Amino acid sequence: MNYTDKNKNAFALTTPLYYVNDLPHIGSAYTTIAADIVARFQRLQGRDVLLITGTDEHGLKIQQAAQGRGLTPQQHCDEIAAGFEALWPKLNIQYDRFSRTTAPRHHNIVKEFFGRVWDREDIYLGQQKGFYCVACEEFKEERELLPEGFCPLHPTKKTEWRDEQNYFFRLSKYQTQLEKLYQERPDFLQPESRRNEVLNFMSQGLQDFSISRVNFDWGFPVPVDPNHILYVWFDALLGYVTALLDPEDEPTLENALSKWWPINLHLIGKDILRFHALYWPAMLMSAGLPLPGRVFVHGFLTKDGRKMSKSLGNTIDPVALVNRYGADAVRYYFIKEIEFGRDGDFNETRFVDILNADLADNLGNLLNRTLSMTHKYCGGKVPNLSGDDIPAENGLKAMGITLGEQVAQAYEALAFSDATAAILALLRAGNKYIDEQAPWTLYKQKQQAAVEQVLYSVLESVRLAAYLLSPIVPNIANDIYQQLSFDINLDDKTQIAVAASFATHAKWGILTGGQTLNKPRPVFGRLELAPTGA
Repeated sequence: MNYTDKNKNAFALTTPLYYVNDLPHIGSAYTTIAADIVARFQRLQGRDVLLITGTDEHGLKIQQAAQGRGLTPQQHCDEIAAGFEALWPKLNIQYDRFSRTTAPRHHNIVKEFFGRVWDREDIYLGQQKGFYCVACEEFKEERELLPEGFCPLHPTKKTEWRDEQNYFFRLSKYQTQLEKLYQERPDFLQPESRRNEVLNFMSQGLQDFSISRVNFDWGFPVPVDPNHILYVWFDALLGYVTALLDPEDEPTLENALSKWWPINLHLIGKDILRFHALYWPAMLMSAGLPLPGRVFVHGFLTKDGRKMSKSLGNTIDPVALVNRYGADAVRYYFIKEIEFGRDGDFNETRFVDILNADLADNLGNLLNRTLSMTHKYCGGKVPNLSGDDIPAENGLKAMGITLGEQVAQAYEALAFSDATAAILALLRAGNKYIDEQAPWTLYKQKQQAAVEQVLYSVLESVRLAAYLLSPIVPNIANDIYQQLSFDINLDDKTQIAVAASFATHAKWGILTGGQTLNKPRPVFGRLELAPTGA
């Protein structure tokens, strides 16, 4: 089968399969929000989208976490996975598949994939000696370690020396092919800083990595040797493939890869960079499968400038945050305020200030005051104009004509903060324009034509801004469209592919003159900072 002949209109993307050692945290919410925004944007473009998320449920760390809670590993996994599945709807995340690596169907895919790689003689039995980090589920090279053997990603956890027999994957065999990949496809790994990090690591020579363990039993047995358990990464990465199966499909690689492969985009955090940038493509090369389109790596989150940790008591509970402030507020802040690909900080005072300034004042207040004046001065109807009736020198029209393309390019590049900055510029211009033009004064002067031009220009600019923001704040965007009397649900996958297509709605000047408007109502109420300890 030629897997590269998939439907060109199809777009598949993944979050990491989150490790179930604990309930979801703000970092996993951040990645999944970003993935949902990409998926929504691609649907606006009319593409058939498959958003995959899920949980990675095997390994020593999971077994130890379950034992510590007095549960079986499966009971622990079921409970934590349910926590992820419950959080995503709260954040208005519309995922299509939830992949769990404990699923029997996944076991079939892993066995078949292992067989392909085994037949290529890329797996062998050897002796593993080195420092092992249980928290990372990874052997660390000595050059990576902090003083006294502490893990660089878990600086409070000391690595353990291990000397055991394991099965290995011949990563070193694919050094040249991986170098060629990064030379021929410079956009395969983004941002550039992460690409450079991987290139530097490769330049020191790739070493084969262990794909099995013998010191625990929570995982799939190695198909050729049941005394060994498959190491978490050789198992977990294939969860992306299992998720491609339709529910009625027999779990075979051919069925899994028939429609959606290769995956267009993997979104990951930088703590799992090497597995996706080196291990995963090498495994796929060994199995004779095409590589994903792109791997994009985001940074870490801090709180008030400090790394989050339970011991410091400064973690962020995403459930509590969304319960207090709402899904759109959480989605907007993390996507707008943190340049995707860089580390970023959460400060609750800034969170409230940003949301009030951008969504309550610049967007919500502009819509409310313009609708109110339209009801007062134009009988509650869109002025009987079209975009063509607005002069080219009108500043809002001049900005709006190019805004759709500008924002689309930003979404494609995952430059979400650039997209929001461009949209906010139009909203700020709209507030300034309405203050300068003073339609209330024009109305008193009986300059009705001028009043209608001002109100049409602002209403259309707010509509365009709402549409372009809809992947980020779907509830607010939908509310604005309803107040403008559009019979479209921007949160409905089936409607946005047809009635709300990007080709039409990302243009400036599509409001229909004479259309009756709904009464204005707040689309985003001003937030108040949560009391200390709340």
